[in-house]
Amino acid sequence: MNTVLTIAGSDCSGGAGIQADLKTMLANGVYGMSAVTALTAQNTTGVYGIMEASPEFLASQLDCIFTDIRPDAVKTGMVGSSGLIQVIGDKLREYRAEHIVTDPVMVSTSGSRLLKEEAVETLKNVLLPIAQVITPNIPEAERLCGFAIEDEDAMLRAAQAISSTLPGGVLVKGGHRSEDADDLLWRQGQAHWYRASRVDNPNNHGSGCTLSSAIASFLALGDDLPRAVGRAKAYITACMEAGLDLGAGSGPLKHNYAIKEGGSVQ
Repeated sequence: MNTVLTIAGSDCSGGAGIQADLKTMLANGVYGMSAVTALTAQNTTGVYGIMEASPEFLASQLDCIFTDIRPDAVKTGMVGSSGLIQVIGDKLREYRAEHIVTDPVMVSTSGSRLLKEEAVETLKNVLLPIAQVITPNIPEAERLCGFAIEDEDAMLRAAQAISSTLPGGVLVKGGHRSEDADDLLWRQGQAHWYRASRVDNPNNHGSGCTLSSAIASFLALGDDLPRAVGRAKAYITACMEAGLDLGAGSGPLKHNYAIKEGGSVQ
C-alpha cells in the first residue's frame, strides 16, 4: 500500500487531528501513520487542555517512521511551538520527504488557539517553504497575507501574496464564507477554483484536517496537485452532505462522489 504520515495533535473525541487524518487515509486507500505533536482534551465544543510532546520525543517518532516505513506523502497539522516546528523541518529535510501538505493550524474550528504567537514566524520560515501545498482557511490566510479576505478577488490576491515567497501551491479554503464553499488553489501562476455549494451541516469539526489528509492521500497515490485537491474536495463535500449525526443509529457511510471538469464536485 502507499503510505502517508500525519504529524499533528491527537483529538480524544475522534473528529479532528490525527484521528480524523487516519480515518481519512484508510477511507481513501492508503496506509496511515502518525507522529503525535500533542495530546489534547477536546470535543466539538472546544479545546480544554493541551499537553505537548517534547521536541526530542517527536524527533524519535519521526526517526522510527522514516527508517522503517517511509511515507509517500506527509501531512502536518497542529504544531503548537517553535521547538516542535524546527524538529519537523529538520527531519523532513534530513529524510528528503516528498509531497508535504502543510495545514497551518492556528485556531480550532471552535475558536481555541492552537499555535503559540511566538511560533507563527517559525512556521512561516521553516515549514511553509518545504510544502508542496499549504491549506490555510480564510482567517489563517488573512494572518499570512496581512489583509482582510471578503470576496473572491481578495482570496485570489491573498493566495498570490502568500505564494510570492513560497515554492509550492497555496490552497485558500472557503469554508468560512457564508454564501458558498469555494476553494482556490494558486500554483505556478495559475488559479484553480473548486466550486461547491455550502452544506448546511453543523458537524464540521475536523473538516480542515480531513481535507488536508485527503490531499496527502491522493498525492501518495500518484495524482498531481490540482487533481489531488479536486478529489479531496469531492471527498469532504460528500462527507458533509451525508449529514450523519453520531448516536443517531445510522449505518455505515457509503461515499459516491466524482469530480466534474475543472475540479468541482458532483
